[in-house]
Amino acid sequence: MSDTSKLQTPNSKLNLAERDKKVIWHPYTQMKNALPHIPIVKGEGVYVFDQDGKKYIDAVSSWWVNIHGHAHPYIAQKVAEQLNVLEHVIFAGFTHEPAVLLAERLLPVLPGKQEKVFYTDNGSTAVEVALKMCLQYWDNKGKPKKRILAFKNAYHGDTFGAMSVSGRSIFTDAFNSLLFDVDFIDLPNAENIPALISRVSNLTDTACFIFEPLILGSGGMLMYEAKYLDELIAACRKAGILIIADEVMTGFGRTGTYFACEKLVHKPDIICLSKGLTGGTMPLGVTTCTEEIFEAFLSEDKLKTLYHGHSFTANPLACVASLASLDILLQPETLANIKRIEAKHAVFLQEIKTHAKVKAIRQTGTIIAIEWETGNETSYLSNLRNLLYTYFLEKGIILRPLGNIIYILPPYVINDADLDYIYGAIKQALEEI
Repeated sequence: MSDTSKLQTPNSKLNLAERDKKVIWHPYTQMKNALPHIPIVKGEGVYVFDQDGKKYIDAVSSWWVNIHGHAHPYIAQKVAEQLNVLEHVIFAGFTHEPAVLLAERLLPVLPGKQEKVFYTDNGSTAVEVALKMCLQYWDNKGKPKKRILAFKNAYHGDTFGAMSVSGRSIFTDAFNSLLFDVDFIDLPNAENIPALISRVSNLTDTACFIFEPLILGSGGMLMYEAKYLDELIAACRKAGILIIADEVMTGFGRTGTYFACEKLVHKPDIICLSKGLTGGTMPLGVTTCTEEIFEAFLSEDKLKTLYHGHSFTANPLACVASLASLDILLQPETLANIKRIEAKHAVFLQEIKTHAKVKAIRQTGTIIAIEWETGNETSYLSNLRNLLYTYFLEKGIILRPLGNIIYILPPYVINDADLDYIYGAIKQALEEI
């Protein structure tokens, strides 16, 4: 018999936040002086509700994953149906309808000639697979290349490969000596694109170029123009460098089109997806590639196999959630909502761009970011962060600042009244903080 003596009944005298503090270690959080974690008991549409019944507008889509609103009934129905059919099965040597159908439906809507889907668990692992595909591609071709090109201030995840191709920052400080070397370049613009092209043209040992298209998310919602990225990709192609687009954040409508790379003439060889893939329902990662990449791994030589996998690879529940989310995404009203949010952000930008406390403001699609003037350099560790965070929480709005940068990245079902309420709260904050 199993020993149940160590099983404990939750202390009924403690509330959920107090119980949490006893047993949970939260992400990106200095637990020594962390603000109290708010117990959420329910989600509905753009709102989440705490245990006291207070309602919050989820203006950041719960870390950018929730594109159709919380507890969407259609997605919930499809997942519930799948639970009674098949919850999971090993994906090595076996397959199932949800995984095949998702790949069949996803590949045709992706930019470029994506032909194969490799399933993982999240954005970081999707990036890991992409990097391994590129490095092993060149090994398998008998032309090993070991260097990787990436943008300064990029963020691609928290696993070691993903950290290595991310800009060096407080996220990576403790591990910098363990990360592999990467060639980092500035975001392209009208002034520096000739120099960047010249530099890329002289690279001979570079396996791939990885980038977040149009927006660097965790780096501060830094935005840049598609035309200069296109020129950079063209130079990489001439130099024999494979192209990885990390669309983990930008995918599924965030930039105003279904995928940011739709705005590029030169399409990627590999695309990484996660976050909005399942509509924010559960974890799933996808790495897609062209037929050329895939064929480099086809061989009688077992050493040319891509030896990578996860216990929950292609989980049927997550695949079904993704199929349901894709159904909703491709409805005309969803694209209309994306365009509506984009237009309202543009109006709001004009209203506050000259405010003395607005150091910078930028927008791409449904994402708008406001850099607060502090008199100091922009910093993820800015003391302003907690002031802004708690200010908006008190008003029932979840805005999680990147230091002194706040951004709105809402579910597409948000209505105009809630957007106007968020805009109004930001205008008020600009006067009061």
